[in-house]
Amino acid sequence: MVDANLQPVSDQTNLYEEYMAEIETRKAELGLHAKPIDSAELLAEIIAQIKDTDNAYREDSLQFFIYNTLPGTTPAAGVKSQFLKEIILGQATIAEITPEFAFELLSHMKGGPSVEVLLDLALGNDADIAKQAAEVLKTQVFLYEADTARLEDAFKAGNTVAKDILESYAKAEFFTSLPELPEEVKVVTYVAAEGDISTDLLSPGNQAHSRSDRELHGQCMITPEAQTKIRELQAANPDAKVMLVAEKGTMGVGSSRMSGVNNVALWTGEPVSPYVPFVNKAPIVAGTNGISPIFLTTVDVTGGIGIDLKNWVKKTDADGNIVKDENGEAILEQVYAVDTGTVLTINTKEKKLYNGDKELADITASFTPAKVEFMRAGGSYAVVFGKKLQTFAAETLGVEAPLVFAPSKEISHEGQGLTAVEKIFNRNAVGVTSKTPLHTGSDVRVKVNIVGSQDTTGLMTAQELEAMAATIISPTVDGAYQSGCHTASVWDSKAQANIPKLMDFMHRFGMITGRDPKGGYHAMTDVIHKVLNDITVDERDIIIGGDSHTRMSKGVAFGADSGTVALALATGEATMPIPESVKVTFKGHMKSYMDFRDVVHATQAQMLKEFGENVFQGRIIEVQIGTLLADQAFTFTDWTAEMKAKASINISEDATLIESLEIAKNRMQIMIDKGMDNDVHMLQGLIDKADKRIADIQSGAEPALRPDDNAKYYAELVVDLDQIDEPMIADPDVNNEDVSKRYTHDAIRGLSFYGGTKQVDLGFVGSCMVHKGDMQIIAQMFRNLEKQNGSVEFKAPLVVAPPTYNIVDELKAEGDWEVLQKYAGFEFDDSDPKEAARTAYQNIMYLERPGCNLCMGNQEKAAKGDTVMATSTRLFQGRVVEDSNEKKGESLLASTPVVVLSTILGRTPTLDEYKAAVEGINLTDFAPPVKELSVASSASTIEFNI
Repeated sequence: MVDANLQPVSDQTNLYEEYMAEIETRKAELGLHAKPIDSAELLAEIIAQIKDTDNAYREDSLQFFIYNTLPGTTPAAGVKSQFLKEIILGQATIAEITPEFAFELLSHMKGGPSVEVLLDLALGNDADIAKQAAEVLKTQVFLYEADTARLEDAFKAGNTVAKDILESYAKAEFFTSLPELPEEVKVVTYVAAEGDISTDLLSPGNQAHSRSDRELHGQCMITPEAQTKIRELQAANPDAKVMLVAEKGTMGVGSSRMSGVNNVALWTGEPVSPYVPFVNKAPIVAGTNGISPIFLTTVDVTGGIGIDLKNWVKKTDADGNIVKDENGEAILEQVYAVDTGTVLTINTKEKKLYNGDKELADITASFTPAKVEFMRAGGSYAVVFGKKLQTFAAETLGVEAPLVFAPSKEISHEGQGLTAVEKIFNRNAVGVTSKTPLHTGSDVRVKVNIVGSQDTTGLMTAQELEAMAATIISPTVDGAYQSGCHTASVWDSKAQANIPKLMDFMHRFGMITGRDPKGGYHAMTDVIHKVLNDITVDERDIIIGGDSHTRMSKGVAFGADSGTVALALATGEATMPIPESVKVTFKGHMKSYMDFRDVVHATQAQMLKEFGENVFQGRIIEVQIGTLLADQAFTFTDWTAEMKAKASINISEDATLIESLEIAKNRMQIMIDKGMDNDVHMLQGLIDKADKRIADIQSGAEPALRPDDNAKYYAELVVDLDQIDEPMIADPDVNNEDVSKRYTHDAIRGLSFYGGTKQVDLGFVGSCMVHKGDMQIIAQMFRNLEKQNGSVEFKAPLVVAPPTYNIVDELKAEGDWEVLQKYAGFEFDDSDPKEAARTAYQNIMYLERPGCNLCMGNQEKAAKGDTVMATSTRLFQGRVVEDSNEKKGESLLASTPVVVLSTILGRTPTLDEYKAAVEGINLTDFAPPVKELSVASSASTIEFNI
């Protein structure tokens, strides 16, 4: 910790001047305020200027110290805490900061060094100061083992102040003393868009570099015009909060995007503290079709409100039948209006939405007991830590903790079997009181086994860890990885400034990192989801990752915001309800010329046709693929993010799971050989865990996870493979007359729809949707086309980004990389990475670094107005390609062979052209399991982690 008495020395004297120069630049060029301070050295210089009553910068320095210093475990927070301690002890006298005010400032610093100081004072010899410090400590919840151990030791030694604090914690007075929610919350609507609202609208991917600079990043939300309109609505309705609305759509699709919620809170929420700049809470968002599940979790993090409006419904005739248009789609009719500027009232007690005295909607789902606690506490973190703190205090005192928080919801149906997902939740449940297995709807704490952080949200995760005073990964986490994939395309000045700093923080925190801060191994830019898929070595695990596509083929994985990732890293836990599941099985035979990506798209199309609505939304898809290895099965689970599912789980046969685990072990061993294991040998521990899992399967002690045959599902879908007779394409449908139906992933069309005539301007094979097999397919297609035509020529550019370096190494060893090199006009060179984004493309193949590349759209994009055929996941407006003044950009999503052939032809191929190009290629060796993958009910054998 830096000494607060530190005086400026020769190499520090310019820090304050540099800071002031930065402030002037931000103000002149960006119209922004001073950037919050996290530097210990800068704050030490500021403190020295405060102590000097004649210093010309003293007044400004006081303002910076009080109002512009980041809390938690930032280096600056340590310096600030120590100086406040000096003031309280009378070792320093500052007229503007009395001891009472110093205590108030400490109370807003959220843990870490501030709690350490408060404990020093509370357990010290000055009785009056100890009492004041104790009163502040009673309001704090971000205490870790080192903090609670001090309290426990002091209590056992007979310290009465420690006993008083513990008694307060046992009663959870840190929560019960908070004000109740107001009975009525007045809102004024702002319709941000019609149709689904992607989080890219709230926090564009191409602005990812600025996410940790909250005020700067806030400038990119929606448009400047939207920001002006929001300010006008606030001025006209000073007693109301602006509610952001997705009219005729779902709010926050695509990703959790903590930065999106942060931006909405910055413009429409309220400050968390007068002493913490640009950190706001309690935004209110709404959608006709509700809020995307992972985005709603992020709203909970900030204590916000997410509302399912249901203001448009399917029109019915006099007999109650749904009225459809000429395309066979249901016609929607408006139940009530939420046009921009509409003033509404949320009644938090009745849990209803009103326009004046008129009741519009029941919004009970927005105000569950748990959500109300999040709102009251200012966010979900405070509740999670508060519950742990109450439990600790009660156990230390030897008393039973009173029921303060809403009890965990434990639902058990006698005689009903368990889905595979229910089995995973039961296996990992923590603190459960029920002696019988839990079913869907239960709300439980669960152990998190694997955690992933990606680079465009990682800096925010680091900030969240600092804010909650965490310094080291929870020892209960089996594996954790920090990737560099989202910024892999271009090693520009922004990446050079951010990524090494991020990797250093996460390495010290205890994660496996894609870049070694010490330079000991080659900088890996491997796609996060592919690495997490390999390091997940137990199909009964729970995985949390900082990206919506955290969906593994083993275990059940949840994409999450940067804060939830931080919480999982710090505590090894998460709290969530057991979601409903939809069972997906297959029948028929897959045609030899079809790719499994076509099965994925067809699943969505057949689901929409059978049910007339998206039954996947907000639920877990339990897909019984069985015979697909982890790489290929991941294609399905990965895509379920675009199906708006909360998560997906793959049920494997024993032999298939063992083979997948052996592949994973080999890849982790390569990572170890490259020097990527950390000081606690995390990767080796995962290999050992995989060995044990394989042994248990082979011995029959614990076979591969299966659902019970009497498990209950929300819905069941049987995908008919016989119906899939041509490649399937997800079309953004950019010219649909109904704006709400554009960019939805729901327009799944067969190749013949395009008649072999649609121009394709660029192709992209990459992202988390591809695996080693896709690279092999490209090589074999080139061999086929060379044999047919004598050579391979491109009429449109083709960008290829392999998912991982391990895959590149395997392709090199097996000879396929040589084929790709032969036809590549550009091949990445890690010794000389690109420092600027490509702005124009030639009709050649570009072999890019492993990573997300065009799918992310934050560094490189296709040319404006292009029609792109891609294997990626995103077809949102502006993500892969932006509109030009003349033409809308289109990102059509298809299988690898369709993408490759489209670039060679410069257009969509006909079915005959496609079949000829893939002749002899084993695209996906897949057949449904001979028998359904379930077991007799075994609910009584579930073990709980109490």
